[in-house]
Amino acid sequence: MRVPHLALALVAVPAMAAMVVAGGRSLKGSESVVTVDQIDPVADTVPGQGTEAAPEESATSAILAPAAPQPPKPAARSRAIDPEVVAPPDLTDEALERVEPRAPLSDLALAGPPKPRKSKMPDGQDGSKLVQPVASAAGVIESKGYSVTVSGIDVVKDNETCNDDEGKSWACGARARTAFRAFLRGRTVACAVPSKGGGGAVSAECWVGNKDVGQWLVENGWARPTQGGPYAEAGDKARAAKKGIFGAAPNLGGLPALPAATAPAPAAPSSILPAEDSAVTPPTDQPAPAQ
Repeated sequence: MRVPHLALALVAVPAMAAMVVAGGRSLKGSESVVTVDQIDPVADTVPGQGTEAAPEESATSAILAPAAPQPPKPAARSRAIDPEVVAPPDLTDEALERVEPRAPLSDLALAGPPKPRKSKMPDGQDGSKLVQPVASAAGVIESKGYSVTVSGIDVVKDNETCNDDEGKSWACGARARTAFRAFLRGRTVACAVPSKGGGGAVSAECWVGNKDVGQWLVENGWARPTQGGPYAEAGDKARAAKKGIFGAAPNLGGLPALPAATAPAPAAPSSILPAEDSAVTPPTDQPAPAQ
């Protein structure tokens, strides 16, 4: 049964060979067709090199060659400085010329002459600093158990009244005390009183810093100088300038009038505790507690 198939195969092989030969001849006659036997596997395809073989590249040809070493950059140069010279060179006296200072730009730039500093305590006397002084009148200072009356002045009492040129009466004593308190402002006062004493009423010179307290009171018209005292000239100037108690009564017309009392003030009880024989009653202005 297999003989016919074998015979057919033997017949087909020569026929196929003949067809291949015929096809090869037809391709050889055409100049535009390149056959397989014309291709050289080692020929270079770059035009102009023909069939020369390309040089074989090594396996390490893809590794880049190390860059050539660059010459070092020159270091930055600085200006040469002599370490021994730390100041401008010395000049001779002939090369310098001294000129007068320029005039000040304004009178405010002028420095006044130094004021003589007066001693806070008279020579040969012990003194004390009175901290947190309280002025009970213009020229009376209370502190550390002392009641110091500034010497060289006639104190204007706090309840004294004065009359101006128009005959108006005003409370000059209260105004003088207020002005004196504003001058002190709680600053420490140095008075020529014994630092180790039992206190009491004394008369002494006093200073606030370098300011003579008696001088300030008299020259502003808030005290009268004693006759023949050190502040007589200052008192005459204050009287002529109508300062302080020598001036006119203050104008109080712009102040609102005091409201009139609608009812007398209630009298305060002698004790907030109820008497022993009386019952405790709740306040009338509060509601009774809830039951």
